[in-house]
Amino acid sequence: MTVRLTRRHALRSLVALPFAASLLHTGGEAARAAKKDPRWEKAMQRGLDWVARTQSPIRGNWTAGTYPTAMTALAGTALICSGSTTTQGPYAKNIRRAVDYLFTKCRSNGLIGDPQTDNRYTYGHGFSMLFLSQVLGEEQDEETRQLLIEALTKAVDFSAKSQTKAGGWGYVSAKDGNDFDEGSTTITQVQGLRGCRNAGIPVPSEVIDNAKKYIYECKNPDGGISYSSKSRGSSRPAITAAALAALYNAGDYDSEHVPQMLDYCQKTLGRITDEAQAFGHWHYTYLYYAQVIYRQGRKDWDPFRDKLYDKIVNEQNDEGHWAGNIGPIYVTSCNLIMLQLDKGFLPIFQR
Repeated sequence: MTVRLTRRHALRSLVALPFAASLLHTGGEAARAAKKDPRWEKAMQRGLDWVARTQSPIRGNWTAGTYPTAMTALAGTALICSGSTTTQGPYAKNIRRAVDYLFTKCRSNGLIGDPQTDNRYTYGHGFSMLFLSQVLGEEQDEETRQLLIEALTKAVDFSAKSQTKAGGWGYVSAKDGNDFDEGSTTITQVQGLRGCRNAGIPVPSEVIDNAKKYIYECKNPDGGISYSSKSRGSSRPAITAAALAALYNAGDYDSEHVPQMLDYCQKTLGRITDEAQAFGHWHYTYLYYAQVIYRQGRKDWDPFRDKLYDKIVNEQNDEGHWAGNIGPIYVTSCNLIMLQLDKGFLPIFQR
């Protein structure tokens, strides 16, 4: 794979290694580790091929219910985790179509999505920022780069203006949602914003600082994160895992809150059973918790990965996808992102 590192990215990226260097170093080493069990590689390939086959050949999107923006961004992220870009690799055409589709969803106010048909459009907006920011790091066509930079700059501005007074985000912007916030959409915004910042898009530091404060304020005595600043109640394992991954993305490894949150997650999620189904969204939960453990290093990651990957592989169906709540493209994309963490191609997921 030929990698071209742009001057903008090299100067502004906050990743530990520049994009190209990290891709060549981490990707090569991790990709070899990912082949430890040939079943994992086979499952990845079958899943990626299924994702590519099920993309709309005309519009370039994937859909599940009424969330085509979110599903397209997630599916696109699963494909670029394989190492393909918009110009290179077996899924280049699919990734290009996904980018083109998301361009059609860019609104003049910066929102990437369709507020007329999607009553939870901040998910799609956050996932799109994440996907497009990773595409930007590898985009070689100058015209497309400028379109990406323009779209992501406006998207960051939209997220900043959509943040609630408490520092979080809700299913819609603060203005549209009466300043309501909740944990899962907040994490989606934080990770998307971090991806943009890594790719050289300016992100106001106060937006990230306020989001971190929001997470801290939602933490309960047991170390878990509650659903919302306005609806505290019991801790949510899924949101806690996602919040911890978002804090890592924001560079917060050492605050007093992180060890408590990590301990809570280890107690509730460490065994990789179906117990997470009791509080819903198993795949969402482990999509983020896998990122947390991956960043802990090989000593923690390897045994966790083996159990996680075996479970995922054993649940793949004959067609190459996975079933579950929300829809097969959602579950399959989540599983593929998890299965490809070891490849280390995307800066947002690297150690």
